[in-house]
Amino acid sequence: MLPVAVDAVGGDKAPGEIVTGARRAVDELGVPVVLVGPPDRIGDPQGLDVIACTEVIEMHDDPSSSVRRKKDSSLVRAAEAVRDGKASAMVSAGNTGATMASALLRMGRIKGVARPAIATPIPVPGSTPTILLDAGANAEVQPEWLVQFAQMGASFFSTRYGGDAPRVGLLSIGEEDTKGREQEKLTNALLRSTANVNFIGNVEGRDLMTTDVDVVVTDGFTGNVALKTLEGGMRFVQTAILERLTATPELAALFDQVWPALEPLATDLDPESYGGAMLLGVDGVCIISHGSSSARAIVNAVGVARDMVQEDLVGHLRQAVAVQV
Repeated sequence: MLPVAVDAVGGDKAPGEIVTGARRAVDELGVPVVLVGPPDRIGDPQGLDVIACTEVIEMHDDPSSSVRRKKDSSLVRAAEAVRDGKASAMVSAGNTGATMASALLRMGRIKGVARPAIATPIPVPGSTPTILLDAGANAEVQPEWLVQFAQMGASFFSTRYGGDAPRVGLLSIGEEDTKGREQEKLTNALLRSTANVNFIGNVEGRDLMTTDVDVVVTDGFTGNVALKTLEGGMRFVQTAILERLTATPELAALFDQVWPALEPLATDLDPESYGGAMLLGVDGVCIISHGSSSARAIVNAVGVARDMVQEDLVGHLRQAVAVQV
């Protein structure tokens, strides 16, 4: 397998946690990894090969203009490595918009794809995650694009988690077909007539973390708001519970006893367990990890990248969007 190109200088904890995670991915998973970034910014590469560059697209940089202006940046060089057959996939915890733009401009789109979309796993404890897309790539969409998101999301779900005909829902403000904006009404009708989508109808925000649906489709603005709301809500609840259960020595002692039962749930709810989001629609495997990713998240991201390359995700997506709306 060609190495996975990891943006060593992207993310809040770069380069330390990123490089450590890349090294662990090699040691623990047996996945070859190449780091991408300016050698002076990377520091000790921990024995990993480096694709050297001279520029970095920072988190505050404008995505589209930076990709065109900083052509020797780590994100651009990582995407070029995939395009040129020097890497099998790319992983970055850096600027999300710039990661997407780099992949789109250098790898190109899968033929027939109108717009790429960010597919994010939403944890469902005790079950497979719900795939939410678009989680931020396209603030404004057209109904036909949402149908393609459904096709790609269903294909991604099957490729990553297995199973035929995953259940696809359209995020709206009510379950009835007549609820929502004109956009949702038109999309609902299109999805009901799309042959390769197992459309179960409209779903609401409360359904995202249930076993009632496998893939939830929406525009990038709504999807990103829903995602960040869930992240913030789960973080608040986890922190509040931990504070209450350790407020006194007596409770802390009790907490030590119940933690083994709670730990699997905490792991299920931890975004780092899933490695990151997948950019669907570009002609290559691209994983966008959370900006605060630790070494553990990078290990998981590299593992997902390996799996999606080996399972030919791009080929499956190509077949999915070939079915006309």
